[in-house]
Amino acid sequence: MDAPRTPPGPPAPAPPPAPRGPVPASPASLARRLAAPALTLAGAVAAFAYVGAVDPNEPGHYPVCPLLRLTGILCPGCGGLRSAHAVARGDLITALGANAAAVAGYVVFAAFLSLWLLRALRARPMPRLVLPPVAWWGIGALLLAFTVVRNLPIGAALAP
Repeated sequence: MDAPRTPPGPPAPAPPPAPRGPVPASPASLARRLAAPALTLAGAVAAFAYVGAVDPNEPGHYPVCPLLRLTGILCPGCGGLRSAHAVARGDLITALGANAAAVAGYVVFAAFLSLWLLRALRARPMPRLVLPPVAWWGIGALLLAFTVVRNLPIGAALAP
C-alpha cells in the first residue's frame, strides 16, 4: 500500500544576495587576526629585553652549553645568547663575532614576523612556505660546516 501524498509546501526562500566589494573588517576580527603575531612579537621583544638586561658574559646567569661543558666542542648555538645580548644593545659587529648563524636566524625570524604582521593587518592569508627536503638538508649542511669550521684553528674568528 502506498503512503498518502501530501501537497507540496511553500517554496524555500531565496538566499540573501552576496555583498559586493570588500567587506570592512570589524575591530574584533582585526584584533583576532593580529593576536598571534602580536603576542609572538611581544614574546620576542621580552626575550631580547631580558637578555639585553642580564649579561650572558657574566657567569652564573645562564646555564653553560652541555656539549661545550662535556666535550669542549662549540655547538652551532654556542654564543647565541651573547649575540642576542649584543643585538639588543645595538652592537651588530659583536653579535656577528659571537654567533653569525644566530644573527642570520634573528634576521630570518624578523622578516617572517614582519610579513606575518603585515599579512594579518591586511587580512591576507600567509603564503604556505614548504621547503623541499633538499633545502632542509642544505641548511643542516651549512650549520654542520659552521660548527666544524668554528672548532678548527682556521675558524677561530667564528668562535665566541
